[in-house]
Amino acid sequence: MATKADTNARVGTAWGQATVVEEVSLPQRAGEKRFATVVQLLEGEKGEALVRFAYTTDGVARRGPVTLRARDVARLHAALGDRERLAAALRLGSGT
Repeated sequence: MATKADTNARVGTAWGQATVVEEVSLPQRAGEKRFATVVQLLEGEKGEALVRFAYTTDGVARRGPVTLRARDVARLHAALGDRERLAAALRLGSGT
């Protein structure tokens, strides 16, 4: 079950500190390992929107979280035009 959280936590990114505005957490399991994948909407120090994807264990981001700026997400969306399966998995294709 996915969970949603609103938080004002501060996190570090390649572009400096940011505030977590919204978060979706997806609990997962691989064999005996339990973890979650989180997708976070962040706001940078200058108000720039960032999107971060990370694995977490015990609520702490692990394994080198990846942070994307909102404009990078738009570029990703455009790049998925010829990657239909990946776009479908991310629900970024044709209005889904």
